Amino acid sequence: MKKLFTNLTFWVLTAITAGALLGHFVPDVAVKMQPIGTGFIDIVKLFINPIIFLTISLGISGMNDLKKVGRVGGKAILYFEIVTTLALILGVIVAHVIRPGEGIVTSAASTQNIDSYTQRAQDFSWLHFLKENITIQVLLFSILFGIVLSKIPSSKKIIDVLRSISKYVFKALHFVMIFAPVGAFGGMAFTIGKYGIDTLVPLAKLMATVYTTMGLFICVVLYLIMRWYKVNLWKFLKYIREELLIVLGTSSSEAGLPSLMEKLERMGCSKPVVGLVVPAGYSFNLDGTTIYLSMAVIFLAQAFGIELTLSQMFSIIGVLFITSKGAAGVTGSGFVVLASTLSAVKIIPVEGLALLLGVDRFMSEARALTNFIGNGVATVWLANNEKEFDRAKMHEAFGHVSYTENIIADNLGQPNPEQGSKKQNA
Repeated sequence: MKKLFTNLTFWVLTAITAGALLGHFVPDVAVKMQPIGTGFIDIVKLFINPIIFLTISLGISGMNDLKKVGRVGGKAILYFEIVTTLALILGVIVAHVIRPGEGIVTSAASTQNIDSYTQRAQDFSWLHFLKENITIQVLLFSILFGIVLSKIPSSKKIIDVLRSISKYVFKALHFVMIFAPVGAFGGMAFTIGKYGIDTLVPLAKLMATVYTTMGLFICVVLYLIMRWYKVNLWKFLKYIREELLIVLGTSSSEAGLPSLMEKLERMGCSKPVVGLVVPAGYSFNLDGTTIYLSMAVIFLAQAFGIELTLSQMFSIIGVLFITSKGAAGVTGSGFVVLASTLSAVKIIPVEGLALLLGVDRFMSEARALTNFIGNGVATVWLANNEKEFDRAKMHEAFGHVSYTENIIADNLGQPNPEQGSKKQNA
């Protein structure tokens, strides 16, 4: 029983359930819980850039071969392009087979105001993207800083200071993650209270199609990628289950990003690979978002009774291939990308975006989870490919009790479950 009460998975699941029940039965109160969910995400966001900076700087400064940095970066970009293209094509195929847009009433589409999304799509530029995406800026600066440190003979003191700061940053993160159930409760309560389960009924087929496709992508594509280097996807998902539940409750992959980076290191991925791949993937390896975008375009075409030719399909895939990368990391990027894609191909009415507004929030959980898992898989694959993966650490991480469980036990003054098991073995 004591172990149950120190298990973060148990508390996050309980919080998500409680939030959903509150949202369904007392929506007025549930909507007021939004600051709790967004507040937790905002606090976790404070850790993302410092952790990226410390992880990359320390990792690169300790590398003997700096050419490896460029090689890992190049492989990462190539991997992102190949896998997100597979996600894009999968979304198009499944949407064509299931046809979730057939029978949808489009008369209400023009009543919604989507001007802000189309305007943002028109105003988008790569310079704007770089200015708005702080994560990319920190990533680039950290790489340069790490290279400089590796070239300075007397940089040992600076590196020692950074390592000391890193320990305190992660200790602070562990303390914040104890309150993850509170953030998950606030996020789920607001979503159900604000939008209600009833809003899902008209577009239930689209919802089911999107979730099924993302499940298929994880169970087939990502499974085969992990199997390439004999890493068990299911054990990996169990290992990061706490982070997955936090992402589910908050509808934000950012909420689990710092913990994911730490856990990937603990399971054997080298610090430089984790530092380069995870932040870059957060902006360019959004498998879930890519699947959603491709299915949303086909859904709208079907809803408006537009039969797309093969050439039009290739045009849409080509435009999405570019636009899906452009707005990554920008708030409301899904609708911005859709607006820019529809404006570019000029086949489907942009007003159709209004049909998706009601259920977009409920699909954000699937997007966030798929993006999150996809970046973890990418890091594991690239670490293995670069021979920067410690399999002994992986087996140890997969076999031991939850690290967060130990942290909670320490903070509550209860016996550490891992220490207890060691005593029994002794």
